[in-house]
Amino acid sequence: METPISRKDVSAGLEPGTAPSIFEKCHEFMAPGSDYAVTKEQDLYPYFRPISRNDGTRAIIHGKEVIMAGSNNYLGLTSDPRVQEAARDAITKYGTGCTGSRFLNGTLDLHIELESRLAEFMGAESCVLFSTGYMTNQGVIQSLASKGDIIFSDKDNHACIVAGTQVALAETRRFRHNDLKHLRLLLQRATEEQPLAGKLIVSDGVFSMSGVIAKVPELVQLAEEFGAALMLDDAHAVGVVGPGGRGSAAYHNLGDRVDLTTGTFSKSFASLGGFCVGDREVIEYIRHNSSTHIFSASMPPANVATVLKCLDILEQEPERLDRLWAISDYMRAGFKQLGFNVWTSQTPIIPVVISDFMTSLRFWRDLLDEGVFVNAVVPPAVPRGQSLMRTSYMATHTDNDLDFILEAFRRVGIKHGIIGKNGHV
Repeated sequence: METPISRKDVSAGLEPGTAPSIFEKCHEFMAPGSDYAVTKEQDLYPYFRPISRNDGTRAIIHGKEVIMAGSNNYLGLTSDPRVQEAARDAITKYGTGCTGSRFLNGTLDLHIELESRLAEFMGAESCVLFSTGYMTNQGVIQSLASKGDIIFSDKDNHACIVAGTQVALAETRRFRHNDLKHLRLLLQRATEEQPLAGKLIVSDGVFSMSGVIAKVPELVQLAEEFGAALMLDDAHAVGVVGPGGRGSAAYHNLGDRVDLTTGTFSKSFASLGGFCVGDREVIEYIRHNSSTHIFSASMPPANVATVLKCLDILEQEPERLDRLWAISDYMRAGFKQLGFNVWTSQTPIIPVVISDFMTSLRFWRDLLDEGVFVNAVVPPAVPRGQSLMRTSYMATHTDNDLDFILEAFRRVGIKHGIIGKNGHV
């Protein structure tokens, strides 16, 4: 009987240095002349910058106070004293963590209360919580889309939706961004080729880079026509769009015709975690079959209490939403008047298109020096030549903040030739 040859034996027979290394890609990433190395050397690297203090609209970065125009803290509640007090009280009562999954020892009465409140708020029968928004979408898709099913996913969907399609046993067919004609074609083809396949259409409710609201009426129509389930990821929509901030389906008055809505607490709700709402039987199935729910520690009590208090404030202070939308309209108009391209943003997410990779990083660095923090977004997250500054706004930004941001963009835009002195190139 022959002895199996191990990988170690094969490697041992190669000349030194010829064996492939799993770390080769890591060395190339850090090598002199790489994008990473060059941006680090020139102090243009825009990521993982430590923030030493964050008061919502103001932050301290490298000892300097800047206006925060790159946060998803849409309602401005991360520093609200009422929210902070609720988090402290929860730690005093429950401790700092649950030390287990919801499935076993990690369910608190706070979790049950939040699930009930969210289901009522969203006009759904039931709700299930997850430990992060990323895990929510990955876990919901993984649990529902089985072998023989088909997922139809917008090409601009968030990475966590993509991750869900990758771990699910179902087949995935991606349709061009917001292209409902393409989606119809894919649905027709799937119905003809695999008439018994279950179908799940998944789309962001608000797309995180462009600030565009999904075409929910058309998605609902196609889902009903082809017998597909429809799932919307409202991470950037709940607490932002729709009556009372109830999301993208409510924005179109279609809340009762969308099967599943997911969301996160790391944005409008100033916390960490995620949720999915829908019909009771579907939610209970997800609760018992989603690996990211069953095998992960549950949301810590302070996080849950934070969301509950933010939900109270959202319901009691609707003027925050009015202010958020007034700010969004003001900034979109201001950027356009200066001559910047903001794509077709419809929400507090306003992308400002700059140019190529290096120009955008220099633009970002100059904005930081001017006292404004935004997020630099480069390929592959956006098309080549359309690197951008992703700006986003809070209900707590003042008028002076907004004008300061616009003036900083004007000066830096002129410096780099993105706009002209009179507002256009």
